[in-house]
Amino acid sequence: MRSRQLETALTEFVAEAADCLQAEIAGGAEVSFELAEKPARRGESAARLYCYRALTGAFIEQHATQLASLPAHAHAVSLLVDFEGLDRYLVGMGGAADLGRMKAYERAGTALRLLLEDVFDEQTDFDRRTEIAQHQERVEAALARLEQSAGASASEVTLLATLHGLTITSDELALTRGLTIAQQGALRGVPDGAEGDHLLVVFSVEDGDLDDALARGREVLEDLLRALRLFGDGRVTLGALAWTRITGAGGPWNPVALGAGGRPHGMLVVSAEQEDELRGFCNLVSRRAPHGNELAWALRRFELGCEHASSYEALSDHLMALRALLEPEGPASGLLAGRIAALCATAEDRAKLTKRMTKAQTLERAIIVGTAEEHAAGLALARDVADHLRALLRDVICGHLDPNLVLLADELLATPEPVEDVVEETGAIAVPEPAPIPAGHPLDQLTQSALPV
Repeated sequence: MRSRQLETALTEFVAEAADCLQAEIAGGAEVSFELAEKPARRGESAARLYCYRALTGAFIEQHATQLASLPAHAHAVSLLVDFEGLDRYLVGMGGAADLGRMKAYERAGTALRLLLEDVFDEQTDFDRRTEIAQHQERVEAALARLEQSAGASASEVTLLATLHGLTITSDELALTRGLTIAQQGALRGVPDGAEGDHLLVVFSVEDGDLDDALARGREVLEDLLRALRLFGDGRVTLGALAWTRITGAGGPWNPVALGAGGRPHGMLVVSAEQEDELRGFCNLVSRRAPHGNELAWALRRFELGCEHASSYEALSDHLMALRALLEPEGPASGLLAGRIAALCATAEDRAKLTKRMTKAQTLERAIIVGTAEEHAAGLALARDVADHLRALLRDVICGHLDPNLVLLADELLATPEPVEDVVEETGAIAVPEPAPIPAGHPLDQLTQSALPV
Protein backbone atom coordinates (compact mmCIF):
# COMPACT_ATOMS: atom_id res chain seq x y z
CA MET A 1 0.00 0.00 0.00
CA ARG A 2 1.31 3.42 -0.90
CA SER A 3 0.80 6.18 1.63
CA ARG A 4 -1.07 9.05 0.00
CA GLN A 5 0.35 11.40 2.61
CA LEU A 6 3.92 10.40 1.73
CA GLU A 7 3.19 10.47 -1.99
CA THR A 8 1.72 13.98 -1.75
CA ALA A 9 4.61 15.28 0.35
CA LEU A 10 7.23 13.86 -2.04
CA THR A 11 5.39 15.17 -5.10
CA GLU A 12 5.20 18.64 -3.59
CA PHE A 13 8.90 18.58 -2.75
CA VAL A 14 9.85 17.46 -6.27
CA ALA A 15 7.81 20.33 -7.70
CA GLU A 16 9.44 22.88 -5.38
CA ALA A 17 12.88 21.43 -6.11
CA ALA A 18 12.29 21.66 -9.86
CA ASP A 19 11.38 25.34 -9.58
CA CYS A 20 14.39 26.00 -7.35
CA LEU A 21 16.84 24.26 -9.70
CA GLN A 22 15.32 25.94 -12.77
CA ALA A 23 15.78 29.31 -11.07
CA GLU A 24 19.45 28.46 -10.62
CA ILE A 25 19.71 27.62 -14.33
CA ALA A 26 18.01 30.91 -15.23
CA GLY A 27 20.51 32.69 -13.01
CA GLY A 28 23.46 31.36 -14.99
CA ALA A 29 24.24 28.03 -13.30
CA GLU A 30 24.97 25.10 -15.60
CA VAL A 31 24.80 21.34 -15.35
CA SER A 32 28.23 19.94 -16.15
CA PHE A 33 28.89 16.96 -18.42
CA GLU A 34 31.30 14.07 -18.53
CA LEU A 35 32.53 12.04 -21.45
CA ALA A 36 31.32 8.50 -20.91
CA GLU A 37 31.80 5.32 -22.90
CA LYS A 38 28.67 4.17 -24.65
CA PRO A 39 28.22 0.38 -24.71
CA ALA A 40 27.99 -1.11 -28.18
CA ARG A 41 24.82 -2.89 -29.20
CA ARG A 42 24.88 -6.45 -30.39
CA GLY A 43 25.94 -6.62 -34.02
CA GLU A 44 27.56 -3.21 -34.01
CA SER A 45 31.25 -2.52 -34.44
CA ALA A 46 33.40 -3.28 -31.45
CA ALA A 47 34.95 0.19 -31.70
CA ARG A 48 34.50 2.28 -28.59
CA LEU A 49 31.76 4.90 -28.74
CA TYR A 50 31.55 7.90 -26.45
CA CYS A 51 28.81 10.28 -25.43
CA TYR A 52 28.32 13.26 -23.16
CA ARG A 53 26.34 12.52 -19.98
CA ALA A 54 24.80 15.25 -17.86
CA LEU A 55 25.96 15.17 -14.23
CA THR A 56 22.54 16.02 -12.83
CA GLY A 57 23.21 14.31 -9.52
CA ALA A 58 26.27 16.46 -8.89
CA PHE A 59 24.28 19.59 -9.78
CA ILE A 60 21.55 18.62 -7.30
CA GLU A 61 24.14 17.94 -4.58
CA GLN A 62 25.78 21.32 -5.20
CA HIS A 63 22.47 23.00 -4.41
CA ALA A 64 21.63 20.80 -1.41
CA THR A 65 21.49 23.80 0.96
CA GLN A 66 18.86 25.61 -1.11
CA LEU A 67 16.83 22.42 -1.51
CA ALA A 68 16.93 21.68 2.23
CA SER A 69 15.47 25.12 2.95
CA LEU A 70 12.38 24.53 0.80
CA PRO A 71 9.07 24.46 2.74
CA ALA A 72 8.23 20.90 1.62
CA HIS A 73 11.64 19.45 2.53
CA ALA A 74 11.19 19.08 6.30
CA HIS A 75 7.75 17.47 5.95
CA ALA A 76 8.97 14.98 3.32
CA VAL A 77 11.98 14.02 5.44
CA SER A 78 9.83 13.52 8.57
CA LEU A 79 7.61 11.07 6.67
CA LEU A 80 10.52 9.22 5.08
CA VAL A 81 12.03 8.59 8.52
CA ASP A 82 9.19 6.13 9.24
CA PHE A 83 9.15 4.63 5.74
CA GLU A 84 9.48 0.85 6.03
CA GLY A 85 11.70 0.37 2.99
CA LEU A 86 14.06 3.31 3.62
CA ASP A 87 17.23 1.27 4.11
CA ARG A 88 16.42 -1.08 1.21
CA TYR A 89 15.81 1.95 -1.02
CA LEU A 90 19.17 3.46 -0.07
CA VAL A 91 20.93 0.18 -0.79
CA GLY A 92 19.15 -0.25 -4.11
CA MET A 93 19.93 3.33 -5.20
CA GLY A 94 23.59 3.13 -4.21
CA GLY A 95 23.33 5.56 -1.32
CA ALA A 96 24.21 3.21 1.53
CA ALA A 97 28.00 3.67 1.71
CA ASP A 98 27.79 5.12 5.25
CA LEU A 99 24.44 3.62 6.19
CA GLY A 100 25.66 2.23 9.51
CA ARG A 101 26.88 5.65 10.71
CA MET A 102 23.94 7.69 9.43
CA LYS A 103 21.17 8.89 11.72
CA ALA A 104 17.53 8.44 10.77
CA TYR A 105 17.06 11.98 9.45
CA GLU A 106 20.32 11.78 7.51
CA ARG A 107 19.10 8.59 5.85
CA ALA A 108 15.80 10.23 4.98
CA GLY A 109 17.55 13.30 3.56
CA THR A 110 19.83 11.12 1.45
CA ALA A 111 16.83 9.16 0.17
CA LEU A 112 15.12 12.42 -0.79
CA ARG A 113 18.18 13.54 -2.77
CA LEU A 114 18.34 10.16 -4.53
CA LEU A 115 14.67 10.46 -5.42
CA LEU A 116 15.36 13.83 -7.06
CA GLU A 117 18.26 12.33 -9.00
CA ASP A 118 15.97 9.53 -10.15
CA VAL A 119 13.30 11.98 -11.34
CA PHE A 120 15.72 14.33 -13.13
CA ASP A 121 18.26 11.76 -14.31
CA GLU A 122 20.55 13.32 -16.99
CA GLN A 123 18.35 16.40 -17.36
CA THR A 124 19.78 19.87 -17.88
CA ASP A 125 16.45 21.67 -17.78
CA PHE A 126 14.12 21.49 -14.80
CA ASP A 127 11.17 23.45 -16.16
CA ARG A 128 8.37 20.99 -15.42
CA ARG A 129 5.83 23.16 -17.25
CA THR A 130 7.34 22.50 -20.69
CA GLU A 131 6.93 18.75 -20.53
CA ILE A 132 4.13 18.26 -18.04
CA ALA A 133 3.22 14.71 -19.06
CA GLN A 134 6.85 13.59 -19.14
CA HIS A 135 7.54 15.19 -15.76
CA GLN A 136 4.55 13.49 -14.15
CA GLU A 137 5.56 10.17 -15.68
CA ARG A 138 9.08 10.50 -14.26
CA VAL A 139 7.74 11.38 -10.80
CA GLU A 140 5.31 8.47 -10.82
CA ALA A 141 8.03 6.02 -11.91
CA ALA A 142 10.40 7.25 -9.18
CA LEU A 143 7.68 6.94 -6.52
CA ALA A 144 6.89 3.43 -7.74
CA ARG A 145 10.53 2.41 -7.32
CA LEU A 146 10.48 3.86 -3.81
CA GLU A 147 7.31 1.94 -2.98
CA GLN A 148 8.76 -1.32 -4.30
CA SER A 149 11.53 -1.11 -1.73
CA ALA A 150 8.94 -1.30 1.06
CA GLY A 151 7.63 -4.60 -0.27
CA ALA A 152 10.94 -6.05 -1.37
CA SER A 153 10.79 -8.80 1.22
CA ALA A 154 8.54 -11.63 0.05
CA SER A 155 8.00 -12.67 3.66
CA GLU A 156 6.58 -9.34 4.89
CA VAL A 157 3.09 -9.81 6.31
CA THR A 158 0.66 -6.90 6.59
CA LEU A 159 -2.34 -6.92 8.93
CA LEU A 160 -5.00 -4.23 8.47
CA ALA A 161 -7.84 -3.62 10.94
CA THR A 162 -10.47 -0.95 11.54
CA LEU A 163 -10.41 1.31 14.59
CA HIS A 164 -13.62 2.82 15.96
CA GLY A 165 -14.25 5.59 18.53
CA LEU A 166 -11.01 7.45 17.74
CA THR A 167 -10.18 10.30 15.40
CA ILE A 168 -6.84 11.89 14.53
CA THR A 169 -6.29 15.28 12.95
CA SER A 170 -3.33 14.13 10.81
CA ASP A 171 -3.77 11.90 7.76
CA GLU A 172 -1.47 9.31 9.28
CA LEU A 173 -0.02 8.67 12.73
CA ALA A 174 3.02 6.37 12.87
CA LEU A 175 3.19 4.99 16.42
CA THR A 176 6.16 2.65 16.05
CA ARG A 177 8.08 1.20 13.15
CA GLY A 178 5.58 -1.05 11.39
CA LEU A 179 2.46 0.27 13.18
CA THR A 180 0.43 3.14 11.72
CA ILE A 181 -3.03 4.63 12.24
CA ALA A 182 -4.42 6.25 9.08
CA GLN A 183 -7.45 8.15 7.89
CA GLN A 184 -9.73 6.69 5.25
CA GLY A 185 -8.26 7.60 1.87
CA ALA A 186 -4.72 8.09 3.23
CA LEU A 187 -3.60 4.68 1.95
CA ARG A 188 -3.81 3.09 -1.47
CA GLY A 189 -4.66 -0.53 -2.06
CA VAL A 190 -6.79 -1.15 1.04
CA PRO A 191 -9.03 -4.24 0.87
CA ASP A 192 -12.69 -4.12 -0.07
CA GLY A 193 -14.79 -4.00 3.08
CA ALA A 194 -12.41 -1.78 5.03
CA GLU A 195 -14.13 1.40 3.87
CA GLY A 196 -16.35 3.31 6.24
CA ASP A 197 -16.51 6.05 8.84
CA HIS A 198 -13.56 4.78 10.88
CA LEU A 199 -9.78 4.80 11.01
CA LEU A 200 -7.45 2.11 9.69
CA VAL A 201 -4.62 0.56 11.68
CA VAL A 202 -1.86 -1.20 9.73
CA PHE A 203 0.82 -3.49 11.15
CA SER A 204 3.62 -4.92 9.01
CA VAL A 205 6.22 -7.45 10.11
CA GLU A 206 8.89 -9.44 8.30
CA ASP A 207 8.19 -13.01 9.26
CA GLY A 208 8.39 -16.11 7.11
CA ASP A 209 5.57 -17.85 8.97
CA LEU A 210 2.10 -16.40 8.43
CA ASP A 211 0.68 -17.88 11.64
CA ASP A 212 3.49 -16.41 13.75
CA ALA A 213 3.07 -13.04 12.06
CA LEU A 214 -0.68 -13.05 12.72
CA ALA A 215 -0.14 -13.98 16.36
CA ARG A 216 2.32 -11.12 16.71
CA GLY A 217 -0.12 -8.78 14.94
CA ARG A 218 -2.93 -9.70 17.32
CA GLU A 219 -0.67 -8.96 20.32
CA VAL A 220 0.29 -5.57 18.88
CA LEU A 221 -3.36 -4.65 18.27
CA GLU A 222 -4.29 -5.71 21.80
CA ASP A 223 -1.49 -3.57 23.23
CA LEU A 224 -2.60 -0.64 21.09
CA LEU A 225 -6.24 -0.94 22.14
CA ARG A 226 -5.27 -1.18 25.83
CA ALA A 227 -3.09 1.93 25.54
CA LEU A 228 -5.78 3.92 23.73
CA ARG A 229 -8.38 3.02 26.36
CA LEU A 230 -6.07 4.10 29.17
CA PHE A 231 -5.01 7.24 27.30
CA GLY A 232 -8.56 8.38 26.63
CA ASP A 233 -11.90 7.42 28.02
CA GLY A 234 -12.17 3.71 27.25
CA ARG A 235 -14.49 4.10 24.26
CA VAL A 236 -12.15 2.88 21.48
CA THR A 237 -12.71 -0.53 19.86
CA LEU A 238 -11.37 -2.64 17.02
CA GLY A 239 -13.59 -3.98 14.27
CA ALA A 240 -14.47 -7.66 14.44
CA LEU A 241 -12.89 -8.31 11.02
CA ALA A 242 -9.34 -7.62 9.82
CA TRP A 243 -7.44 -8.44 6.61
CA THR A 244 -3.99 -9.85 5.98
CA ARG A 245 -1.70 -10.52 3.04
CA ILE A 246 1.92 -11.30 2.25
CA THR A 247 3.01 -7.96 0.86
CA GLY A 248 6.03 -8.95 -1.22
CA ALA A 249 4.18 -11.78 -2.90
CA GLY A 250 1.50 -9.39 -4.17
CA GLY A 251 -1.26 -11.74 -3.07
CA PRO A 252 -4.86 -10.80 -2.32
CA TRP A 253 -6.20 -9.60 1.01
CA ASN A 254 -7.65 -12.40 3.14
CA PRO A 255 -10.17 -11.69 5.91
CA VAL A 256 -9.39 -12.82 9.45
CA ALA A 257 -11.66 -12.65 12.50
CA LEU A 258 -10.44 -10.64 15.47
CA GLY A 259 -13.48 -11.33 17.64
CA ALA A 260 -15.92 -8.96 19.28
CA GLY A 261 -14.27 -5.74 20.43
CA GLY A 262 -17.21 -3.93 21.98
CA ARG A 263 -19.11 -0.92 20.76
CA PRO A 264 -17.65 2.61 20.85
CA HIS A 265 -19.38 5.39 22.75
CA GLY A 266 -18.53 8.93 21.73
CA MET A 267 -15.19 9.85 20.18
CA LEU A 268 -11.63 10.22 21.48
CA VAL A 269 -9.86 13.00 19.55
CA VAL A 270 -6.06 13.03 19.30
CA SER A 271 -4.76 16.36 18.04
CA ALA A 272 -1.49 16.83 16.19
CA GLU A 273 0.01 18.29 19.39
CA GLN A 274 -0.86 15.08 21.29
CA GLU A 275 0.71 12.66 18.79
CA ASP A 276 4.15 12.52 20.42
CA GLU A 277 2.54 12.06 23.82
CA LEU A 278 0.45 9.17 22.49
CA ARG A 279 3.49 7.51 20.89
CA GLY A 280 5.38 7.60 24.16
CA PHE A 281 2.37 6.43 26.14
CA CYS A 282 1.72 3.43 23.85
CA ASN A 283 5.35 2.39 24.14
CA LEU A 284 5.25 2.75 27.93
CA VAL A 285 2.06 0.72 28.37
CA SER A 286 3.40 -2.03 26.09
CA ARG A 287 6.59 -2.32 28.17
CA ARG A 288 5.06 -1.93 31.64
CA ALA A 289 1.75 -3.80 31.34
CA PRO A 290 1.50 -5.97 34.49
CA HIS A 291 1.34 -9.77 34.42
CA GLY A 292 0.18 -12.32 36.97
CA ASN A 293 -0.87 -10.06 39.85
CA GLU A 294 -3.83 -8.08 41.18
CA LEU A 295 -2.99 -5.12 38.93
CA ALA A 296 -3.02 -7.34 35.83
CA TRP A 297 -6.37 -8.82 36.87
CA ALA A 298 -7.83 -5.36 37.49
CA LEU A 299 -6.54 -4.16 34.11
CA ARG A 300 -8.25 -7.09 32.41
CA ARG A 301 -11.54 -6.36 34.21
CA PHE A 302 -11.22 -2.73 33.06
CA GLU A 303 -10.82 -3.89 29.45
CA LEU A 304 -13.76 -6.29 29.74
CA GLY A 305 -15.88 -3.44 31.05
CA CYS A 306 -14.87 -1.29 28.06
CA GLU A 307 -16.22 -3.96 25.71
CA HIS A 308 -19.74 -3.88 27.15
CA ALA A 309 -22.41 -2.08 25.17
CA SER A 310 -23.77 -0.27 28.25
CA SER A 311 -22.09 1.57 31.12
CA TYR A 312 -24.50 -0.24 33.47
CA GLU A 313 -23.21 -3.60 32.21
CA ALA A 314 -19.63 -2.42 32.73
CA LEU A 315 -20.16 -1.20 36.29
CA SER A 316 -19.66 -4.56 38.02
CA ASP A 317 -16.43 -5.23 36.08
CA HIS A 318 -15.03 -1.85 37.03
CA LEU A 319 -16.05 -2.12 40.69
CA MET A 320 -14.54 -5.62 40.90
CA ALA A 321 -11.29 -4.19 39.52
CA LEU A 322 -11.33 -1.44 42.15
CA ARG A 323 -12.03 -3.97 44.92
CA ALA A 324 -9.04 -6.03 43.79
CA LEU A 325 -6.85 -2.94 44.03
CA LEU A 326 -8.30 -1.21 47.10
CA GLU A 327 -10.40 -3.57 49.21
CA PRO A 328 -8.53 -6.85 49.93
CA GLU A 329 -10.53 -7.18 53.17
CA GLY A 330 -13.68 -7.82 51.10
CA PRO A 331 -16.84 -5.78 50.37
CA ALA A 332 -18.14 -6.28 53.91
CA SER A 333 -15.40 -3.99 55.20
CA GLY A 334 -16.98 -0.97 53.51
CA LEU A 335 -13.56 0.58 52.86
CA LEU A 336 -13.70 0.87 49.08
CA ALA A 337 -15.51 4.19 48.71
CA GLY A 338 -13.30 6.01 51.21
CA ARG A 339 -10.08 4.72 49.66
CA ILE A 340 -11.18 5.72 46.15
CA ALA A 341 -11.96 9.20 47.46
CA ALA A 342 -8.60 9.43 49.22
CA LEU A 343 -6.74 8.73 45.98
CA CYS A 344 -8.98 10.47 43.47
CA ALA A 345 -10.18 13.62 45.23
CA THR A 346 -8.70 16.58 47.01
CA ALA A 347 -9.22 16.80 50.75
CA GLU A 348 -12.16 19.19 50.49
CA ASP A 349 -13.98 16.94 47.98
CA ARG A 350 -13.21 13.63 49.69
CA ALA A 351 -16.53 13.31 51.56
CA LYS A 352 -18.50 14.12 48.42
CA LEU A 353 -16.70 11.47 46.36
CA THR A 354 -17.06 8.90 49.16
CA LYS A 355 -20.85 9.33 49.05
CA ARG A 356 -20.82 9.09 45.26
CA MET A 357 -18.85 5.84 45.24
CA THR A 358 -21.19 4.42 47.89
CA LYS A 359 -24.10 5.25 45.57
CA ALA A 360 -22.30 3.44 42.76
CA GLN A 361 -22.16 0.25 44.85
CA THR A 362 -25.86 0.62 45.65
CA LEU A 363 -26.56 1.02 41.93
CA GLU A 364 -24.56 -2.14 41.21
CA ARG A 365 -26.72 -4.17 43.59
CA ALA A 366 -29.88 -2.80 41.93
CA ILE A 367 -28.52 -3.76 38.51
CA ILE A 368 -27.73 -7.28 39.73
CA VAL A 369 -31.23 -7.90 41.09
CA GLY A 370 -32.83 -6.28 38.03
CA THR A 371 -34.49 -3.30 39.68
CA ALA A 372 -32.31 -0.58 38.15
CA GLU A 373 -33.53 1.46 35.22
CA GLU A 374 -31.07 3.30 32.98
CA HIS A 375 -31.17 7.07 33.40
CA ALA A 376 -28.73 9.91 32.82
CA ALA A 377 -27.63 10.24 36.45
CA GLY A 378 -26.97 6.52 36.80
CA LEU A 379 -25.02 6.35 33.55
CA ALA A 380 -22.91 9.32 34.63
CA LEU A 381 -22.23 7.59 37.95
CA ALA A 382 -21.10 4.41 36.18
CA ARG A 383 -18.84 6.41 33.87
CA ASP A 384 -17.28 8.16 36.88
CA VAL A 385 -16.33 4.77 38.32
CA ALA A 386 -14.71 3.83 35.01
CA ASP A 387 -12.82 7.15 34.91
CA HIS A 388 -11.43 6.73 38.44
CA LEU A 389 -10.34 3.16 37.70
CA ARG A 390 -8.69 4.21 34.44
CA ALA A 391 -6.84 7.06 36.17
CA LEU A 392 -5.49 4.77 38.89
CA LEU A 393 -4.42 2.03 36.46
CA ARG A 394 -2.77 4.57 34.18
CA ASP A 395 -0.85 6.25 36.97
CA VAL A 396 0.38 2.99 38.49
CA ILE A 397 1.53 1.66 35.10
CA CYS A 398 3.26 4.96 34.31
CA GLY A 399 4.97 4.98 37.71
CA HIS A 400 3.17 8.04 39.10
CA LEU A 401 1.62 6.02 41.94
CA ASP A 402 3.00 3.19 44.06
CA PRO A 403 1.34 -0.17 43.20
CA ASN A 404 0.38 -0.58 46.88
CA LEU A 405 -2.67 1.63 46.57
CA VAL A 406 -4.20 0.36 49.83
CA LEU A 407 -1.24 1.56 51.88
CA LEU A 408 -1.16 4.90 50.05
CA ALA A 409 -4.90 5.48 50.51
CA ASP A 410 -4.77 4.60 54.23
CA GLU A 411 -1.82 6.96 54.74
CA LEU A 412 -3.82 9.77 53.15
CA LEU A 413 -6.87 9.00 55.27
CA ALA A 414 -4.72 8.94 58.43
CA THR A 415 -3.11 12.30 57.67
CA PRO A 416 -4.72 14.91 59.95
CA GLU A 417 -6.28 17.86 58.21
CA PRO A 418 -4.96 21.37 59.01
CA VAL A 419 -6.40 22.84 62.21
CA GLU A 420 -7.59 26.44 62.41
CA ASP A 421 -6.21 28.31 65.46
CA VAL A 422 -7.97 31.41 66.78
CA VAL A 423 -5.63 34.24 67.72
CA GLU A 424 -7.42 35.95 70.60
CA GLU A 425 -5.55 39.23 70.37
CA THR A 426 -6.74 40.04 66.86
CA GLY A 427 -9.50 37.56 66.24
CA ALA A 428 -7.73 36.43 63.06
CA ILE A 429 -7.64 32.83 61.91
CA ALA A 430 -4.14 31.32 61.70
CA VAL A 431 -3.77 28.18 59.56
CA PRO A 432 -0.55 26.23 60.25
CA GLU A 433 1.56 25.37 57.19
CA PRO A 434 1.48 21.65 56.30
CA ALA A 435 4.76 19.74 56.35
CA PRO A 436 6.51 19.84 52.95
CA ILE A 437 6.14 16.75 50.77
CA PRO A 438 9.49 15.34 49.59
CA ALA A 439 10.09 15.49 45.83
CA GLY A 440 9.25 12.21 44.12
CA HIS A 441 6.92 11.07 46.92
CA PRO A 442 3.61 9.67 45.46
CA LEU A 443 1.68 12.37 47.29
CA ASP A 444 3.63 15.00 45.36
CA GLN A 445 1.85 13.97 42.12
CA LEU A 446 -1.41 12.70 43.54
CA THR A 447 -3.66 15.70 42.92
CA GLN A 448 -2.85 16.16 39.27
CA SER A 449 -2.24 12.54 38.24
CA ALA A 450 -4.92 10.53 40.03
CA LEU A 451 -7.88 12.79 39.29
CA PRO A 452 -10.02 11.49 36.41
CA VAL A 453 -9.50 13.16 33.04
